Amino acid sequence: MGMEESNYVVVLEAPIIVRDVETAEDAINVAVSKVAKALNKEKLDFVRVEIGYSQCPVCGAHFESAFVIGSVGLVGIYLTIKVYNAQSIEHAERIAKAVVGKALKKVPLKVFEIKELAEEENGEGVGA
Repeated sequence: MGMEESNYVVVLEAPIIVRDVETAEDAINVAVSKVAKALNKEKLDFVRVEIGYSQCPVCGAHFESAFVIGSVGLVGIYLTIKVYNAQSIEHAERIAKAVVGKALKKVPLKVFEIKELAEEENGEGVGA
């Protein structure tokens, strides 16, 4: 009577604040390196780090989620992690947030997307 376990790809969205930056490009570079460093410190180098995209409320165009006001930047980062043997989507979400949250303390993580992995897709990730 075991529960059915599945594997998931969880994409978390994280707002990263960076200081002393001039341009959105600077902000992105600093944010990505800051996140990668935090993940590597916790041996989570299998988490994929990408720049998030926002949609312009006026024209609908998509652009990289990076804003600089003064010399402070806010960068939206997507963190993709594979979660193996989770009992449900909610379980996969909790595992992903706990694992990534360990590295990115005080950063609010929000689920951007969760999808079930096909059987043959394997690789590095975190088990339940």
